[in-house]
Amino acid sequence: MPRTLYCWRCKTDMPMLTEEEWQIVHPIGYIAQIKQYREETGCSLSEAHRAGLGNLTLKAYEEITGYRETNPNAILHHRLSLFGPPCHACGKPLRTPMARYCAECNAQRIDTPAPPGGS
Repeated sequence: MPRTLYCWRCKTDMPMLTEEEWQIVHPIGYIAQIKQYREETGCSLSEAHRAGLGNLTLKAYEEITGYRETNPNAILHHRLSLFGPPCHACGKPLRTPMARYCAECNAQRIDTPAPPGGS
């Protein structure tokens, strides 16, 4: 079940996907599809979108979240695992799991994130 979190890129609360949901929406397949289409046709990114590429990703996201997104690129950052815990001061999620301060209010993170690779 998607969880609604503040998205610092969109500047609003957005439905965020779990890893299982992310695999269903499969935006990585969308990226490969766009790259291949652009290589074959020489078109721009906006032309590829107008050709309907990314529509399957948008449809899957809407089916899971109930939110009608119009830009498949926005879905690339609507993934729970990309965000850190909520800020102790403002409640907005930290921008990354390793963030040391809140980019919204500049509060220092209270708990210390574990270093990459463990202990």
